[in-house]
Amino acid sequence: MTGSTARTNAALWRDTERCYRAVRSKDARFDGQFVLAVRTTGIYCRPSCPARTPKPQNVEFFPTSAAAQVRGYRACRRCLPDAVPGSPEWDVRADLAGRAMRLIAEGTVEREGVSGLARKLGYSERQLSRVLTAELGAGPLALARAHRAHSARVLIEMSDLPITDIAFAAGFSSVRQFNDTIREVFAATPSELRTAAVRRGHRRGPTAPTAPSTGVRLCLRLPFRRPFDTTGVLDFLTARAVPGVESTEGDYRRTLRLPHGAAVVRLSPRSTHIECLLRLTDIRDLSGAVSRIRRLWDLDADPQAVLDCLSADPALAPWLSAAPGIRVPGAVDGPELVLRALFEQGMSTRRAHIALGRLVTELGTPIAPELLDATDDPTLLFPGPTAVAEHAASILPGPQDRVDTIRTIAAALAQGDLDVHVGRDAEDLRRDLLAVPGISSWAADYILMRLLGHPDILLGTDLVLRRGARSLGIDATYSGLTTHARRWRPWRSYAGMYLWRAGDQPHTTT
Repeated sequence: MTGSTARTNAALWRDTERCYRAVRSKDARFDGQFVLAVRTTGIYCRPSCPARTPKPQNVEFFPTSAAAQVRGYRACRRCLPDAVPGSPEWDVRADLAGRAMRLIAEGTVEREGVSGLARKLGYSERQLSRVLTAELGAGPLALARAHRAHSARVLIEMSDLPITDIAFAAGFSSVRQFNDTIREVFAATPSELRTAAVRRGHRRGPTAPTAPSTGVRLCLRLPFRRPFDTTGVLDFLTARAVPGVESTEGDYRRTLRLPHGAAVVRLSPRSTHIECLLRLTDIRDLSGAVSRIRRLWDLDADPQAVLDCLSADPALAPWLSAAPGIRVPGAVDGPELVLRALFEQGMSTRRAHIALGRLVTELGTPIAPELLDATDDPTLLFPGPTAVAEHAASILPGPQDRVDTIRTIAAALAQGDLDVHVGRDAEDLRRDLLAVPGISSWAADYILMRLLGHPDILLGTDLVLRRGARSLGIDATYSGLTTHARRWRPWRSYAGMYLWRAGDQPHTTT
């Protein structure tokens, strides 16, 4: 990502003229990138809100819902400004604010407090609060509060859970705090929100657990920005699906290891959203599960920005026309991705698929039967790094140096010597990865691209990516491809997906 692009994205909400043009045109592409607040009504909306456009002197713009809430504005009950794709800025930005927002969406503040968030980011609480307030208009507590309010609204409208259970499931410390926040943010009580959802027909039917041990079943709509190449995402995930953990027959299904227990998710693409059937052991994991799923399918991407940049290259033009809205699939768990990348480096996708399947069969943790919805659901959690470090030697075939490498890196992950999570700074994480013997530069960049959603990484040593470049008439030598790819900044990861597709075969690396 170039510095100018980062500054442009960061300053969007401050460009009042551009924002007002987007609001006046009801441009849905800007939903999630900023919110519009109307001084005369005390309400904030998404840019595409169908309500009458207010006069420019009566509006102000904020980068986040939290910032609008801090200023005393309430969420519009017509356009539901929190029910939009997340800002693509958090994928593009690698600065402190972007990394903090990814961790807040994971539920870090609810589990570990602001001190835990600051510790993961490597800052003091005071520094963190100062930076977030300056950049996003709200501190970490306000940002987390807005996220809790959104999670609570989803549960109120989409489940039959008792209101009291929803309060604690969304991360509130008391029912009173929950009720006060809902009234302040949505200008309605929780019961009124639920009644309105029934009236609008947004309820999906009974979803509450019959007993604490049976878990919770939720059906959600996960919005995205169009165009969206869902076929490309499914093909990518199918080629790399690990038996027992993932299934791609019909819908995409996979198991999730979450802070409070396991989960199983089924994702079904629709024209305007992804239908998400989520079965959770513990409802407190809802926000973290949704955050991971959105990253896995790259649902917060801005496809128009990618198209605007890449369409300037004639070599890519036919592929852009054939598959607009390509995505870079992410990852649901840092240690899992690192271990999978170790198998994929220097190995064909098919061979990696077989080896990982054996690892999961032997070491994967079985999913509780009550979380399974169909006979073809995946039934195992991907093994944790501790299990891999202790037992990989007796399970994995040679060569011995590869097995030793996998065991050593798994032990480093288990002990915390190698810390891999979505809040890491990209340059720091890459340095830490390359400092570990056995992790290639390809694997390090692959991990950054998928775990952090880094949009501007070119896997220049990937053989199939280079074969794809050659088929498009691009110099496929490392130096030639690197030089040509400068025109794709800051979206080289997305261009690489087109080259992978042009390569037309499972990839290996040099």
